[in-house]
Amino acid sequence: MPGKNATTGGRDARSLSLRTLDVLGAFGAARPRLTLSELSRASGLSLTTTHRIVADLLEWGALEEADGGYQVGLRLWEAACAAPRGLALRETALPAMEDLYEATHENVQLAVREGLEVVYVERITGRGAVRVLTKVGGRFALPATGVGLVLLAHAPREVQERVLAEPLRRWTPYTVTDPAVLRKMLADVRCAGTARSDRQVTEDAFSVACPVRGVGGEVVAALSVVVRSDGPLTPKALTPAVQAAGRSISRALGWEPARPAGGGRLLGAG
Repeated sequence: MPGKNATTGGRDARSLSLRTLDVLGAFGAARPRLTLSELSRASGLSLTTTHRIVADLLEWGALEEADGGYQVGLRLWEAACAAPRGLALRETALPAMEDLYEATHENVQLAVREGLEVVYVERITGRGAVRVLTKVGGRFALPATGVGLVLLAHAPREVQERVLAEPLRRWTPYTVTDPAVLRKMLADVRCAGTARSDRQVTEDAFSVACPVRGVGGEVVAALSVVVRSDGPLTPKALTPAVQAAGRSISRALGWEPARPAGGGRLLGAG
């Protein structure tokens, strides 16, 4: 029977590109700095292979030495900023996000879906804003957050079914973990054009979120405000402001909502 070394050898035998990505993929919000041994364990590669790849990444600037370990380098960050769903989306969305922040002085977040997770591409927050567990560049499960509910509600059916088929993590006593309840929530999000996540991630916060649409009307991102659950701002009061900001970003991206016959009020899911 093959042992652990045989498994590691199998990973070492893969292409250099995949092994390099294994090393880079070891870093994350919870692991911003790693030693060579930690990189070897996290990537599943031998120390020798990891050392060789790290040396190349250091030379190119993808990694930097830091306190006896390694961290992601500025050159890799520069390359990542060129991602269309990151930099371009952020630059387009920032004016509306700043307006929304000025109206609330709470967390304003912009996120996209990557597989079965939310990736946060921008966030504006104030010193007195409620604490959140998210950060720019960080990932989070789709079902519990406001932006995640929006993105999941508008995701392909196969993505929804995969999420509903997996055990749903409980963050607080208010986290929805019943697939049937979550399925109804997603239908409500599509109908209402907004999502509300009430104390599902932390017990002191709720969020209101809406879609951000691209040129063809497809949902390319989600925008949210996260506020204190016991504060003066209510979901009902926040919803119009969040929807207005979402429409503003969508129009800046090239979305044109359909007009009713005869030229009446603009229609479109917020």
